[in-house]
Amino acid sequence: MTIWGKLGGASVGLAVGGPLGALVGGIAGHFIIDVPFGRPADPQAKSLAFTIGVVALSAKMAKADGVVTPLEVEAFHEVFEVPDDEMANVRRVFDLAMGSVAGFEAYARQLADIFADAPEVKEEVIDALFHIAKADRAVHPNERAFLREVAAIFGFSEAEFAAMEARHLAPGKGDPYLALGVSRQASNEEITKAWRRLVMETHPDRLIGQGLPPEAIRLATDKLAAINAAYETIRAERTAGR
Repeated sequence: MTIWGKLGGASVGLAVGGPLGALVGGIAGHFIIDVPFGRPADPQAKSLAFTIGVVALSAKMAKADGVVTPLEVEAFHEVFEVPDDEMANVRRVFDLAMGSVAGFEAYARQLADIFADAPEVKEEVIDALFHIAKADRAVHPNERAFLREVAAIFGFSEAEFAAMEARHLAPGKGDPYLALGVSRQASNEEITKAWRRLVMETHPDRLIGQGLPPEAIRLATDKLAAINAAYETIRAERTAGR
């Protein structure tokens, strides 16, 4: 059974616990209330938490700007490769999250706890939400405010959030220095060091080991491309300026 098929199982809700587990339990008809959650060591349990978390936060973000567009649905399919016969479970999680009395903060805090030692995975959650939010060619102010609050709950600074946002701007319009999280006054060595660190943190194998499900690996691939593009832009600018 794929990760998507497991979304309909009560045992998954019990394993994940907390507000995210309650969503999955609701699908199976078992409403889980106040089930404690910890930091699962099992990579598959982490992958399930990541998946449920992105679906739930996507639902809450859709509620923030008041509409779910076909382009946003398509963008979700670009983030996650969901088989047609298992899309129903995803839709049920989405609908339950949208109508849930739990605020998005509860879902974000649970993810922050589960991935406390894996900031790169929490960043992938933000990347997934950005990808969906920008699908209709513009990030609504309410969506941006939502994303900033989720990033803050995850423990990211304003500067770190700005770097994430910069990597999602249209090619050629973003600040490559901001995308790499460095200043324009940084030396070539400092820029290369920052680039190498980001590449290492974004490597798909590393992210899967930390809890990113293989179904979402396109996130890492796209992010890696944006990081490399920013680095090459800076190199070209500095070479031309010699």
